Amino acid sequence: MRRRFLKRVFDLLVAVPIFIVSLPVQAVVALLVRRRLGSPVLFRQERPGLDGHPFTMVKFRTMLDVNPEIGLVDDASRLTELGRVLRSTSLDELPTLWNVVRGDMSLVGPRPLLMQYLSLYSADQARRHLVRPGLTGLAQISGRNALSWEDKFRLDVEYVDRGSLLLDAKILMATALTVVRRDGISASGSATMPVFEGSASDGRGAA
Repeated sequence: MRRRFLKRVFDLLVAVPIFIVSLPVQAVVALLVRRRLGSPVLFRQERPGLDGHPFTMVKFRTMLDVNPEIGLVDDASRLTELGRVLRSTSLDELPTLWNVVRGDMSLVGPRPLLMQYLSLYSADQARRHLVRPGLTGLAQISGRNALSWEDKFRLDVEYVDRGSLLLDAKILMATALTVVRRDGISASGSATMPVFEGSASDGRGAA
């Protein structure tokens, strides 16, 4: 309980100033997204938070809407050039700081994935929801989307077991370097990350 309280204080002390200082940048990005992609400027999606309870995550929009008639059917075709820049620089994540301020997320923790993945996790992988999801985490500084799902989840659970304010500070510093180097933006052969279909070792999902 004390660790959770101190982590929340740490999140607010860091996230609130960054959110306020970044507002002019967010305004510029919002104008660019509105001009290049149209409305809505923000992407909102329900994601699982602490203990798997859903919350609405908000980011800058980076993709065009699905439109089979003009070939916009997958991430690769829908992701725009502006979207690639926003993702590679993590500028699309700036509005997500509001989720941290609200308490939906933490600065550091397992990334919030899709609600439909909840039933696909092994018992050990599901432990990633014992802490608030984060903007960044061990997986993000260890390869981001270049990692396999299995490796990501292993690192998420490792964070659950090892988490501390000192580790959070180290991860945040390493994240800044990862963003500058633009490492691991997408998985090999994918514009973003392949869909998780379950762990083969659990006999669920794809083999």
